[in-house]
Amino acid sequence: MKVLVTGVKGQLGHDMVHELEKRGHTAIGTDIEEMDITDGEAVTRVITSAAPDVVVHCAAYTAVDAAEDNEELCRRVNALGTENIVKVCKALDCPLMYISTDYVFNGQGVRPWEPDDDREPLNVYGQTKYEGELAVETLDKYFIVRIAWVFGLSGKNFIKTMLNLGKTRDSLTVVNDQIGSPTYTFDLARLLTDMIETDKYGRYHATNEGLCSWYEFACEIFRQAGLSVKVSPVSSDQYPAKAKRPMNSRMDKSKLKAMGFEPLPPWQDALGRYLKESF
Repeated sequence: MKVLVTGVKGQLGHDMVHELEKRGHTAIGTDIEEMDITDGEAVTRVITSAAPDVVVHCAAYTAVDAAEDNEELCRRVNALGTENIVKVCKALDCPLMYISTDYVFNGQGVRPWEPDDDREPLNVYGQTKYEGELAVETLDKYFIVRIAWVFGLSGKNFIKTMLNLGKTRDSLTVVNDQIGSPTYTFDLARLLTDMIETDKYGRYHATNEGLCSWYEFACEIFRQAGLSVKVSPVSSDQYPAKAKRPMNSRMDKSKLKAMGFEPLPPWQDALGRYLKESF
């Protein structure tokens, strides 16, 4: 199978190409240098020339706070860029996997979000990813996979931030009222490849198993890394950010099992493997 992957320099795109190649598929990784997704002509030229069996669209504008001040750019990448890819996939009758986010929901309550729940984004990033989803849903053959709290070997993530801070500080404060599931891109890439090897199209949620707050995640990072750092919990209103964050990033993943896909391992296990790989 020939698979074109956008956003290959990102955490997930990087691991996706490795997983595809490991399984004997042909992976064509692109980033802004090879294909600027906001340029419709470039998208048409590159994808048509590659003639892939499926496109996995990982590229996105993900700077959540910066998006509040750069709405037009964020929309151009996440909504218009996705529309450009959708048009070519439609013309080629090529399935598309779109990587989306829990930010398409309003982030309230405590019930895990189900794939078909109403979408009500609470910031610019979430709104533009929602607009991307709407474009993808005009296709006959698509996967929309919402992910959350992602970490991988390539690029920045919460774990790297915590460990860097832990080297210079003996105490930190971390928010304790936002709940989700830390998710390792190595594990995600395995699942996403399983999915595109089938025609079980639709909306899915994919995160590692188990829940925690950012505070609990930070504590476990330092515990597993063997660093003695005092972490104190604080509420979100004590840690203001430009973009509103979801308090509830719990994701219902029962559809994965129902469709025959293997769930991801517990996040604590994923964290341990990540630390061994990267440090």
